[in-house]
Amino acid sequence: MTLRVPYIADETIECDAEALLAQYAHATGLEVKAPIPIEDIVEKHLKLRVEFDDLHRLLGVPRGGVLGSKPDIFGAIWLESGEIVIDESFDPEGRPSVEGRYRFTVAHEGGGHWRLHRPLVQANSGQGPLFGHTPPPTVVCRSSQAKERVELQADLYASCLLMPRKLIMRAWRDTFGNDHPRILRRKDRIVVPGDAEDEIVTAVRAFDETRDNEAIEHFARPFAEQFLVSPVAMRIRLERLGLLHREVPRQRSILAQR
Repeated sequence: MTLRVPYIADETIECDAEALLAQYAHATGLEVKAPIPIEDIVEKHLKLRVEFDDLHRLLGVPRGGVLGSKPDIFGAIWLESGEIVIDESFDPEGRPSVEGRYRFTVAHEGGGHWRLHRPLVQANSGQGPLFGHTPPPTVVCRSSQAKERVELQADLYASCLLMPRKLIMRAWRDTFGNDHPRILRRKDRIVVPGDAEDEIVTAVRAFDETRDNEAIEHFARPFAEQFLVSPVAMRIRLERLGLLHREVPRQRSILAQR
């Protein structure tokens, strides 16, 4: 389901993530450093229960992809009881390659939704049971609904929690010796004629953007490994912090004025 949520400023979300890290550090007496101990924060500090299950079977939603192998549901949270279920396809014990995605999902559910959206749970208290006497999850997180406000807010919270601004800036300085941003420049861009059809322009832009993402994610990989997140998550975080920029090709600037 999609929970309707009010607007929350990005700065407010980041401040709460920083506050949670400070509370954890104070409670444990431990220095917060990369990689962020997200399981301890969610399970031991926030006292939430995290487990794996086949969420597609549980919720009656078929998996996509070839032979039903692609998950659409990543996780679900019951804000009333503090229970989190993550789809079994993100269990890092069986698939170490998904550890970054798993950690982000834990932070998304136990950080983002729990800290930001728990006050709204009372508004949903009138819903009936979905599985016999078991109430439905308050929020079901699906890739097909990733652009919903509730999911974007939880994603930003998870990003700030797993990749705190101060620690990212420290890692950046340790690597490059300064805080200067880096600009991605590629020499193999496709030049689009000024009289090209709109469909061709759109397709070329999408292709170039995909290759830009891949190049930035390759650049971000060492930082991703340090913070135990996916290269995609790190690429997005570095761009949001203004540390990585994309060079805008001249032909795109011209086409944008058409």
